[in-house]
Amino acid sequence: MRLILGSASPRRRELLAQLGVTPDAILAPDIDEDPARNELPRPYCARMAREKAAAIAAGPEDIVLCADTTVALGRRILGKPRDAGEAAAFLVALGGRRHQVITAVAVKRGDRLWQREVVTAVKMKRLSDIELNDYLASDEWRGKAGAYGIQGRAGAFIPWIAGSFTGVVGLPVAETAAMLTAAGYPVHGGQA
Repeated sequence: MRLILGSASPRRRELLAQLGVTPDAILAPDIDEDPARNELPRPYCARMAREKAAAIAAGPEDIVLCADTTVALGRRILGKPRDAGEAAAFLVALGGRRHQVITAVAVKRGDRLWQREVVTAVKMKRLSDIELNDYLASDEWRGKAGAYGIQGRAGAFIPWIAGSFTGVVGLPVAETAAMLTAAGYPVHGGQA
């Protein structure tokens, strides 16, 4: 039995390490991540995690772990910004408002699939022009849903969350541990 992490995210590897889990392989799935027309954020995020898990080639006893994190402002999906202009638009739209960060986790072993979405409410303060421009100049927004990472400099912009901090980072640790255990992976000690 091997554990395959279907993600290139260093943050997900770090969060797994908090559980004492080191993947045997890391494979980034190559799928189309564009939302379907009128697709809502939570179903979109769940579909992405499922499709990522399905795209990873694995043996019948291997366990595949995939996740997708989406920032939702109402019914609007704020994915990974294409450029600094889009990142600025996302951050301005989020400023002073509550939004949801959805992380869907999919664990596959053979023909079985365990899936869960973890939704966290987050409030971002309104950014001053100086804060916005400094953050954009840091390039920390690149590759991050909603154009921010709570675990980095943007943490100073987040006065309040209700839910899973690790889910906002990209992998809800408690839920992931339970799913891996259900799939037969020894999370709490006993690893080879």
